[in-house]
Amino acid sequence: MNTLIQPLFSIDDFFESYAKALEHHDTKLMAHHYFIPCTFLSDDATTLFTEASKLEGLFNQGVLFYKQFGIVSVKADVRNKKPWSERIIHAKVNWQYCDSKNQPIYNCDYQYILKPDKNNNLKIHLSVSLNEKERMEAWMNKIKSK
Repeated sequence: MNTLIQPLFSIDDFFESYAKALEHHDTKLMAHHYFIPCTFLSDDATTLFTEASKLEGLFNQGVLFYKQFGIVSVKADVRNKKPWSERIIHAKVNWQYCDSKNQPIYNCDYQYILKPDKNNNLKIHLSVSLNEKERMEAWMNKIKSK
């Protein structure tokens, strides 16, 4: 059996698990979805995480923001997933953030490079934010103008 078939089918489940961890503010489980070291990349910054505790610290900041602004529901819409090699997978995900009434707050796009670890569990090696900062700023400006 092709080693890639199983991971490709499990990518939707993988990101659903990640979204649930975010909804439940489980920063340890969120960090568990990443390979250490991993890289976060955006137009403004490149951050390399070599310790899971530092990655959890970043996620703790995000969780505080979500609590403060009433984000309670997170959906990962996997738009594309394709193999780059036998074990490396590229995925495009649109993250949708909603309030307690399941009303959209904002959404943003990410691209990921994933690879199974030695136990064949998918892990994120590279996380690229394409527009989260801009979408979040637009949403914050909309709130301020009300």
